[in-house]
Amino acid sequence: MVERLSKRFGRKLALDDVSLVIEPGEIVALIGASGSGKSTLIRHVAGLERGTGEGGSIAVFGRSLLSGGRLSREARSIRRHVGVVFQQFNLVGRLPVLTNVLVGVLGRIPGWRGTLGWFNAAEKAGAMQALARVGIAETARQRSSTLSGGQQQRAAIARALVQGAKLLLADEPIASLDPASAKRVMETLVEINRTDGITVMVSLHQVEYARRYCPRTIALRDGVVAYDGPSTALTPAFLRDLYGEASEELILPEGDFVDPPPPRPVRRPLAEPALATI
Repeated sequence: MVERLSKRFGRKLALDDVSLVIEPGEIVALIGASGSGKSTLIRHVAGLERGTGEGGSIAVFGRSLLSGGRLSREARSIRRHVGVVFQQFNLVGRLPVLTNVLVGVLGRIPGWRGTLGWFNAAEKAGAMQALARVGIAETARQRSSTLSGGQQQRAAIARALVQGAKLLLADEPIASLDPASAKRVMETLVEINRTDGITVMVSLHQVEYARRYCPRTIALRDGVVAYDGPSTALTPAFLRDLYGEASEELILPEGDFVDPPPPRPVRRPLAEPALATI
């Protein structure tokens, strides 16, 4: 839950009294033109930024992450269960893909093991399983720099799975990808949401992907929530009313979207239920 969150950078008000609630197990798109506040909001929910002012608060998994512009004492513990996927992948290019994915376990192993890069057999097996789930197990021994952009993004998602994330925040994960790679990344996010019950918030610069993959969309405009509702409402006419000329950067040119396959049945794990309201 985000309540009355504001953030100022100098004279720029990046977030202006933003409030929203995301239910456990949802997959939600966050859209907006450049400078609308999408990345800033995601960084706050991830615990990477502090709000401006004293009224804003963020609760994740029912626990306070941020209040009165300050991170709570529980912030570090909460962040262990929040996975973040960035537009630029954040992989170490000279290291093998498997090692990059194993970074996801650092929050729950002794610091000296992480420093030495000493991972046990069970941890390596878990990382291989995560790579298999996102469809790139064969790349495990390759240097990350040799992967395509779409493969690197899927490796970043595998890292979040190894982390044991219950909330996955993806900040424009397909912005620099070709349509086929973008489709595969979005399918991967949908699959882990449906199969594992992981809550997903994904910021998108292309509205068509929000319409096709996310039942709900939150639209930001100049740091304010301008729309929060069904993605099916995001027609070109509606977007023009909402964003004016800026709507053009949110609509894909005809032919640039690759149709996804029919949705698969939802399967939920029998283990502990998905935690948390954001």
